[in-house]
Amino acid sequence: MNETIKIQLNHRTIREFKNQPLPKEDLEKLHDVINMTASSNGMQNYSVIRVTDQNIKNELAEIGLQEYMRRAPELLIFIVDLYRNYKIAQEMGKENKIMIGFDKFMQGFTDACLAAQNYVVAAESLGYGTNYYGNIHNDTKKVIDLLKLPKYTFPVVGVGIGIPNQKPQLKPRMPFELKMFDNGYKKFDSYLEAIKDYDQVMQTYYDLRDANKRVDSFSKQIVKKQASLIANREDVYKAFLDQGFVINKN
Repeated sequence: MNETIKIQLNHRTIREFKNQPLPKEDLEKLHDVINMTASSNGMQNYSVIRVTDQNIKNELAEIGLQEYMRRAPELLIFIVDLYRNYKIAQEMGKENKIMIGFDKFMQGFTDACLAAQNYVVAAESLGYGTNYYGNIHNDTKKVIDLLKLPKYTFPVVGVGIGIPNQKPQLKPRMPFELKMFDNGYKKFDSYLEAIKDYDQVMQTYYDLRDANKRVDSFSKQIVKKQASLIANREDVYKAFLDQGFVINKN
């Protein structure tokens, strides 16, 4: 097995990093990886905000309700960016609403996710720990204002990296046959039966956010997490509209 796959199979979320800056040469390599990420139609409809201002980190941590976010040595926010290409077209007198429609938004959203994942794989290959921050959508509008994002841009996900200062357990995953199907979606007669062993395994896992308490079974987590709303998350769509994106209709 090659080293990259070994690293990917041992991915862990790192929430605490050593208080050490990353070498410039490593950052340059990682930024090159982001820049060379595949993008839909080659349009590169994403950008990245590197947060170096500690005050902004602090505010992002408050928005995300995750104290450790403020301590990430490197913090990047990956965004949809239709603004850049729209302005290029506008300067040529060729702009239209299709350029800021939902289809192009989804292309940019996908581009940003691919770039973030490439960044994480590359960072871990250099020995760094990583953490995704979906918590920026606890208050999308506030993040937009904080990062001075113009119309036709939108935050997707944050990523923190640094030298790990903890060694969390490898988090168990459900059996892959519940996720991987041949030629079409497979339904199961009883999903609780299918995940019963996984439910038991999950209860042996300790999340370092609460190191003295085992997590709930996966089925209980579904009811607790997926069946409830995080405050303000319903406002994400409003933020999408406020940023000037349109839903194109024939």
